[in-house]
Amino acid sequence: MTPADPQPSLRSDVTVELVKSSASDSDVLFAARVSTLGEQSLEELQKDPERSKGLINYLMRDRHGSPFEHNSMTFFISAPIFVFREFMRHRVGWSYNEESGRYRELEPVFYVPGESRKLVQEGRPGKYVFVEGTPAQHATVRDVLDESYQQAYTAYQKLLAEGVAREVARAVLPVGLFSSMYATCNARSLMHFLGLRTQHELAKVPSFPQREIEMVGEKMEAEWAKLMPLTYAAFNANGRVAP
Repeated sequence: MTPADPQPSLRSDVTVELVKSSASDSDVLFAARVSTLGEQSLEELQKDPERSKGLINYLMRDRHGSPFEHNSMTFFISAPIFVFREFMRHRVGWSYNEESGRYRELEPVFYVPGESRKLVQEGRPGKYVFVEGTPAQHATVRDVLDESYQQAYTAYQKLLAEGVAREVARAVLPVGLFSSMYATCNARSLMHFLGLRTQHELAKVPSFPQREIEMVGEKMEAEWAKLMPLTYAAFNANGRVAP
């Protein structure tokens, strides 16, 4: 790249920020108890904490899922485009708005695996494991990706300089490019996401997520756990299966 060209920035992490929420364990209790008791005040719901904990656990255990939908969390997420392509598999209970390469010039920020990222896949499809890469493999991955990203972003800048529309010029950019989006969900939809996109020792059903989307899931989970501790505890106690 020429000195005047922007130099690609390489990242091994992801960004997840909880930007807005209306989510608490009380939301679950309100929704569940209206079935048998009608409308109740927050004070009434909080009179017996152990009963509330037991009700939430019962709902989770017996998979009465709808009470867990009466809440909302909005996250800002910055991650490689290939993570978002997996994210979009989750459609029920989710809303997305992603930055657009049609309307703004995309910044040269690209993903490279960190040193802890397992690099080598062993075994056949459906029965494989990932194992650690060697220092030489990590160095090669970083060097090759860096070179590829520089070439791609140089081509992108050349097309833009020639007056080509951004929505056309972006076709040369790889899926390792960072994008950003707002993602809004409820606790039930987030639990389903976490059950598929994270590995956990308490999970009844094994999951095999790609590490990069798992990184996003772990950060979302940490924020949700602080908002709804009783619901989060019941999720873990019942095998991390969404109700």
